[in-house]
Amino acid sequence: MAHQLLVEKVESTDFKYIIEEESSKGPSKMFIEGPYMVAEETNKNKRNYNLPMMQGEVTRYIAEMVDTNRAMGELNHPTSAEVDLKNACHLVTNLTNEGNVFIGKSKVLSTPSGLIVQSLIRDGVSVGMSSRALGQLEESETEPGVNNVKDMRLVAIDCVADPSYPKAFVNGILESKQFVLASNGEFSELYSDLERGISSLPKRDVDNYLREQITQFLTGLRTI
Repeated sequence: MAHQLLVEKVESTDFKYIIEEESSKGPSKMFIEGPYMVAEETNKNKRNYNLPMMQGEVTRYIAEMVDTNRAMGELNHPTSAEVDLKNACHLVTNLTNEGNVFIGKSKVLSTPSGLIVQSLIRDGVSVGMSSRALGQLEESETEPGVNNVKDMRLVAIDCVADPSYPKAFVNGILESKQFVLASNGEFSELYSDLERGISSLPKRDVDNYLREQITQFLTGLRTI
């Protein structure tokens, strides 16, 4: 089954912006701290994350990404299932759960995107954090219209604006993309190779190419 790209923003204003001023030991540093993710609550997107699943995935993310200084997030959500280094703006340094809420702390980077975040915060703009993950959706048997998330794979926690309205339009763009687990253990975007192949072909060869790719695609589904 294909995985969807899911973005979730915790509706909270409890973010702290911590500025460690420049000293003899080095330049000033800025940190963002607050609720990054929440489980066992139906969010604005009508989705619910099981706490044990989220705890397990956060444990993996900490071991593989946070503890190795690779847990970067981007400024606003991209439409991919990986982090683009040139758009990285912060580095998650700590992620723990308090009940069903996961509290994170990030160091704002000195990258171009990170400097934008620093300038926004210094100018009084409220920013927040929003998770970007892959997952499968299963309709709830007890709550009509609500989907339970299964097989969550946390990609990144991105820095976003803190609007007073739902990000329905952005969510719709992101979640139109689907991903499949390849044989090498990595997620790849469904149809991306197909689109690139079509764009490089003369019009007269498109039909034959489509037939070949559809056949390969259906064959691949049987092995997933």
